[in-house]
Amino acid sequence: MANILDSEAGTELFKHYETEYQLVQADLVQKLDQISELTGEPRKAALSTAERALEEAGELLDQMNMEKQNVPSSSRTAINKRLRDYRSDVDKYRRKLQTLATDRSALFGGRYTDNPGSSSGDRHFEQRQQLLSGTDRLDRSTQRLKASQALAAETESIGASTLADLHRQREVIEHTTTILYESEGYVDRSVKTLKGMARRMATNRIITIAIITVLVLLIIAVIVSKFR
Repeated sequence: MANILDSEAGTELFKHYETEYQLVQADLVQKLDQISELTGEPRKAALSTAERALEEAGELLDQMNMEKQNVPSSSRTAINKRLRDYRSDVDKYRRKLQTLATDRSALFGGRYTDNPGSSSGDRHFEQRQQLLSGTDRLDRSTQRLKASQALAAETESIGASTLADLHRQREVIEHTTTILYESEGYVDRSVKTLKGMARRMATNRIITIAIITVLVLLIIAVIVSKFR
């Protein structure tokens, strides 16, 4: 029972992560297509957003890789192939993002310069983006944890309901067994009653035959005495 429930829960959780990954993937592809048309601060913000989406996609793939252990072995081969394809896509998106991020003329627009001193503002911007990225990752992890807890609670509720059903079925079986034992007792008593009636009938028949025999003998005796 527990193995079946665990298997169903694992499959459902894997599908949940896969659906979430596909949504993140579609959003990431859209962001990467938009970055090439942006410059300056909008391009930085878009790059940072795409980087967070890429990190989220990687985290979801890690979750899917762990949850595949709970998927039935008959489906695991196809799932491994999908995971390899997903990781290949993520690597491709990462290379594209790195290419877009290294285009400094598009990233800084007309403000681009080789002077190292001009990178102070960029460092502050990157620090802010890293802080925002960490906050977003924490929020996403919290949401996934809540989803996992809700799924675990639902699975626990299903298990409790199943156990309650089994308990009721056990009571029904025990009640039926008691009735069968009582019926068997009634049958035994009925058999004993029938046997007693059969014995009394046999005794009555013997008595009847004995009475008839005595009467016949008496009649013969009377007849014989009259002819003497």
